[in-house]
Amino acid sequence: MTDVSPLSNAEPDWADAKEQAVLDAAIRLAPTLGWNARMVREACAAEGLSQGDQELLLPNGPRDLAALLSRRHDSRALEALGSAEGLKIRDRIAKALSARMEAGAEDLEATRKCAGFLALPTNADLGLSLAWETADHLWRWSGDTATDWNHYSKRTILSGILIPALTLRWFEGREAAEDFVARRIDNVMAFEKWKAGKDFDAPVRKATEFLSKLRYGTV
Repeated sequence: MTDVSPLSNAEPDWADAKEQAVLDAAIRLAPTLGWNARMVREACAAEGLSQGDQELLLPNGPRDLAALLSRRHDSRALEALGSAEGLKIRDRIAKALSARMEAGAEDLEATRKCAGFLALPTNADLGLSLAWETADHLWRWSGDTATDWNHYSKRTILSGILIPALTLRWFEGREAAEDFVARRIDNVMAFEKWKAGKDFDAPVRKATEFLSKLRYGTV
């Protein structure tokens, strides 16, 4: 028997397809209207959605569309990257960042408007979350399998490079962004070289040993 209920497997596919169609409309409208609630309303109307449909599909309006745009650019970058095999880690990261910047540049005018929207204090949380998400995708593509604290530190460092790099790409051009990325990667590699061989856990270990001695009365 065919499932024709509203919760059938076809429904998520319809929602995903409609989100992408609205995003296409938003990309066309944003250069003129900006990245805001009006743009969302007009993009939804262009796809035949009522206000009720809009509220169900995009309850957070321009924030939801900003997340969809970022994820589209992530997917586009990963498709363009291909294999990371044979590349040194610094070259992998440089290549990954370049691909992500160019993925967003394909929708440059809309991407600029979205970047301005994410730069607002009320949207900073979303911007940071999306940058972390992108950094995670790029590290995974690069072959990172860390599950300890390095998993988080790597993504934090890459997010710190990614946000200004993307901003430079959108507003200053590719050359300025690529130069910035090269300098920052050099800085990170120099730090990692300095850090190598240093026992940063020693203070914590000594404190733990001291507390253990206090507990068992051996001090």
